[in-house]
Amino acid sequence: MKLFENPFGIHERAVAVRNQRLELLAANIANADTPHFKARDLDFQKILTATQPSEMAATNSKHFATGELENPGGIVYRIPYNTAVDGNTVEINVEQAKYGQAAAEYQATLQFLEGRIAGIRKALKGE
Repeated sequence: MKLFENPFGIHERAVAVRNQRLELLAANIANADTPHFKARDLDFQKILTATQPSEMAATNSKHFATGELENPGGIVYRIPYNTAVDGNTVEINVEQAKYGQAAAEYQATLQFLEGRIAGIRKALKGE
C-alpha cells in the first residue's frame, strides 16, 4: 500500500532542517555582542534538494559523478547590511525577523504533519 511506504514524505526531513535553522538563528541572537562572531544560516532549499534523488544517475561505475554541494551541511554565513567595528556580523533586528519567519515555517510544517497523521488514523479506522 503506497500510503505506508513513505507516509510523511519530505516533511520528516523538513522538520529536522527547520529545527537546525532555528538553533543557528538562536545562536546568532545569543552571540550578538560576541566580538568576531559570524552570523550563520541554513540554505533550506539547497539542503532539501540534496536529499532528493537526482534525475541524473550514473549507470556505470566509470561515469563521472553528477557533482556535490559546495557545503554539504548547507551552512552559509550571512553578509551584514552594516559593518561592525568588532567584526561581529550579527544584526539583531535581522536575526529576530529571520527567527520569527523560521518559527512560523516550522509551525506550518508541524501542522501539515499533524494533518497527515490525522488522515492516516482515519484510513486505519476506516472512516
